[in-house]
Amino acid sequence: MPNLTTVLDSSQVITKLDQSNMLGSIEELHLQVEQAWKETQKIKFQPATPIKHVVICGMGGSALGADVIKHLYKNQLPVPIDIVRNYTLPKYVSEETLIILSSYSGTTEEVVACGKATLNTKAQVMVIASGGTLIEMAKENDWPYYQINPTHNPSGQPRMALGYAVFGMIALLSKAGLLTLTQDEVDQVSAAIKKTVAQSNVSVNQDNNPAKILAYSIFDKKPVYVIADFLEGAGHVIANQTNENAKAFADYKVIPELNHHLMEGLRFPKSNSSTHIFVFFNSQLYHDRNQKRMTLTQQIVEENHIETLAVDLKATTPLTQAFELIALVGFASFYLSMLEGIDPSPIPFVDKFKQELK
Repeated sequence: MPNLTTVLDSSQVITKLDQSNMLGSIEELHLQVEQAWKETQKIKFQPATPIKHVVICGMGGSALGADVIKHLYKNQLPVPIDIVRNYTLPKYVSEETLIILSSYSGTTEEVVACGKATLNTKAQVMVIASGGTLIEMAKENDWPYYQINPTHNPSGQPRMALGYAVFGMIALLSKAGLLTLTQDEVDQVSAAIKKTVAQSNVSVNQDNNPAKILAYSIFDKKPVYVIADFLEGAGHVIANQTNENAKAFADYKVIPELNHHLMEGLRFPKSNSSTHIFVFFNSQLYHDRNQKRMTLTQQIVEENHIETLAVDLKATTPLTQAFELIALVGFASFYLSMLEGIDPSPIPFVDKFKQELK
């Protein structure tokens, strides 16, 4: 294994390990955003009846976009969003329900099952997928759909297609009259991602690279990402990507909820002090009380002799900060896999499980 003090600055080592070009997917996230927004503008949808609730069906990486949107826009969405990560639809589904079927492949069995279940309801349906059964069903049933053309996801991994997933779904919700987003806001997101890429790419040495610093900090540790408010969905994204890209344990916790129980669970087992690290993602856009809670919680974690790291997010809006965070930890989880000496793209246990389930 290469020397850990030099591996992340070595393009040769990284190219050798990154067999599926995951780095390309991370670097092109802003191009995913721009492409998705442009391609979805041609979609036509007129709600048959006023929409009173939204159900988004998706699994794994294909549900991450829904999580980001649900928490990012919770103060703006006029109707509730439920995310279904299973085979069945909620009983309340009616003609006033918008169902969005989300599967990168278009063949995810749980989402296809939900798609078939919609045929026995009067629900209004939209689809986001790159092809497969769901796109065929959309065409057969005249459901509006966004068919992803993943030009800027060379790794082919659904979890690395967040630009398509989030902005494709925002576009579908905007077509349904539930969200509004301007071209200027899209441009701001693209610019925020490009800024993070410029700071975090391979050419920036480890001493000045926030993503490399984060990767070194969490290497051989169990990171617990701490976020608040509108970043709850993005917290789910970064934990998932650390799990799948680095094959490493990672979890995320949300302020203020963790203040009501987790702080009492820090003392035991005694190994916590040697195995865990809490990473606090701070934002000046959090509720004032939650900003104070982040600081106090970090102090309590440190009083329990557990390592912490604070990362200050700089982007100026909730949407741009969500993508700043996703881009930063996208790089960090990739670099963590390089430190471990593994290709980040394959997910052998997930693939084996799916095969055995069949």
